Amino acid sequence: MSSEDKQPSEPTGDGPEQLALIRETVRSAKVPKAKPRTWRGAALAKELPVARVMVNKGVLHLDQFFDYAVPEELDADAQPGVRVRVRFGAGAHRVRDGRREGGGLIDGFLIERRTESDYNGALAALAYVVSPEPVLSPEILSLARAVADRYAGSLADVLQLAVPPRNGRAEAKPSPDPLPPPAAPEAGTWERYGRGPAFIESLAAGGAPRAVWTALPGPHWPEELARAVAATLASGRGALVVVPDGRRASRVDAALTALLGEGHHTLLTAESGPEQRYRQWLAVRRGSVRAVVGTRAAMFAPVRDLGLVVVWDDGDSSHSDDNAPFPHVREVLELRAGHDKCAFLLGSTACTVEAAQLVESGWAAPLVADRSQVRALAPLVRTVGDQDLARDEAARAARLPSIAWQAVRDGLANGPVLVQVPRRGYVPRLACERCRTPARCRHCAGPLEASDERDLRCGWCGAGEPEWHCAECGACRLRAQIVGARRTAEELGRAFPAVPVRTSGRDHILDTVPSRPALVVSTPGAEPVPEGVGYAAALLLDGWAMLGRPDLRAGEEALRRWIGAASLVRPQSEGGTVVVVAEPTLRPVQALVRWDPVGHALRELAERAELGFPPVSRMAEVIGNASAVSAFVAQAELPAEAEVLGPVPLPEVLGRARRSGDPLPGERWERALVRVPPGKGAALAAALKSAQASRLARGGPDQVRLRVDPPDIG
Repeated sequence: MSSEDKQPSEPTGDGPEQLALIRETVRSAKVPKAKPRTWRGAALAKELPVARVMVNKGVLHLDQFFDYAVPEELDADAQPGVRVRVRFGAGAHRVRDGRREGGGLIDGFLIERRTESDYNGALAALAYVVSPEPVLSPEILSLARAVADRYAGSLADVLQLAVPPRNGRAEAKPSPDPLPPPAAPEAGTWERYGRGPAFIESLAAGGAPRAVWTALPGPHWPEELARAVAATLASGRGALVVVPDGRRASRVDAALTALLGEGHHTLLTAESGPEQRYRQWLAVRRGSVRAVVGTRAAMFAPVRDLGLVVVWDDGDSSHSDDNAPFPHVREVLELRAGHDKCAFLLGSTACTVEAAQLVESGWAAPLVADRSQVRALAPLVRTVGDQDLARDEAARAARLPSIAWQAVRDGLANGPVLVQVPRRGYVPRLACERCRTPARCRHCAGPLEASDERDLRCGWCGAGEPEWHCAECGACRLRAQIVGARRTAEELGRAFPAVPVRTSGRDHILDTVPSRPALVVSTPGAEPVPEGVGYAAALLLDGWAMLGRPDLRAGEEALRRWIGAASLVRPQSEGGTVVVVAEPTLRPVQALVRWDPVGHALRELAERAELGFPPVSRMAEVIGNASAVSAFVAQAELPAEAEVLGPVPLPEVLGRARRSGDPLPGERWERALVRVPPGKGAALAAALKSAQASRLARGGPDQVRLRVDPPDIG
């Protein structure tokens, strides 16, 4: 007789008999046993039993909400805005007792609770609530949806940028009580700008002014930003300031602390670490802190009662996110200003074409100083062109013209001297001395370099080129396109042996330098802030290399880099001198000499309008292999006004490591640009998103990469 045939009364041993009795008792009781992650047979919430969830699947064809059943045991914690885990991917055939089962666990956000679902089939249950902390507010959800639509991306991808990863220890700690609003500050150095005091007064009174601010050279811009934030806090509202990097965030943080003291604001940067950053973010979300200073990711900070958004130096490439859908801080904060009806301030010592367009369109007002203030605070700018270099024996021998040596010598008598070099490192890229055509390898078309100043080799395949000659003009002599910061530091160190030489670049960036005499060699954007009154002089080397880049923004970017460095130099009245090695007749050089970034941006804007290039038009790029790009453009239902430029071979990006999404070595990708006139940007983004979603749903190896408003047009 098998064990199944035995009756429970038979003495077969206490263990199996007791187990059988327990199983039978559970079956006969007919009480549902809740099982986490499936909740099979569990009762549902009595009110609002349906949860609408945004699952973390960043693919366009799944960019929608999904409905789930809410078990009664999760009713209290399953509130809008919390993180949840759900089963995703189960087919409609996997239904048991009216409940869908199966699929893999995936993260998501609970968007809302509903009484019933639009879906007619069986629903899966929420697996569990990760945390009862509501981290996604309706305002941030609405902003994320707008950003996703603008950039033809998915809401899940934007939410990954907007909400930081959870940290349990940080979440368990309470946030401090909020401090009362501070008193309205004085205008201070805002008096130097015509509309500056009125702007501060409007913020303190609860107004929502929108301005493009061209800051004067000098060290006062962090304090001026702090006063704008303090005025907004005085009105009982919150403020958000986004800067390109942690160094400038620290300067604004120090200015706010000096003006208001501790507790009124928080700093959100990557340097804080995951736990501290999440704790600070939670303090903002809970309303304990009303002001935020941070880098790019802080553009989505959930500030309560937002009254002011600020972006500093919007032309910096750090403001453009490297992750899909590639949002830009300036555009996101413009959307926030519209959604939250708050004030907007775009500030920089330079002026981008996009900033000029905001003023020209009337969306924002200019906030500038008069020319007398500019002349009083700007350094003297001197230029050295190719003709001057050709006549200068010292320049031909040592790469630096006599006027630059003189400026260095005079500056070192009074303080530190800044030397800006367009690239870091030592190994130079080479070009023809006569026509400046880049020197390329005959085997793989890679860049040629001479690391030991003797043997000419390819930087990609390592093949030697002992008998190189220019394919364009036939010349056999080479020159360095750009000599790196380390090589320049060595040359200057030999010329001024008694003076310390310090370098600042990507691998090692200096925050500050003392006011005593020293040579500071820096790459663009890494210039340390001098203590005291500023640098005594500055040399801006190899300007032609910055201006000669094959990019629509080359002139604008060169001027922004130059003005950023020159703003750290003392005024002309105190002996401050800037020497720029570039052709004096070029428009960006003339704008630097006159210190007129706004005029340069307006002229660039007029040319872009005539040619139909951004920001006057909206543009998107489609990248992939030739067949995939052509098929995508042909299948997309583009607006009637859309114009397709290309496809053309994708230009090679030299000088950086391969990134995710870049073509594999040996692959040749193409790029097509699609542009539409003003007012058709939303239609273009919707068409591209629909076409990409359809393509992804079908699958296949030949996919394309989309980017709306690409930073590099070529």
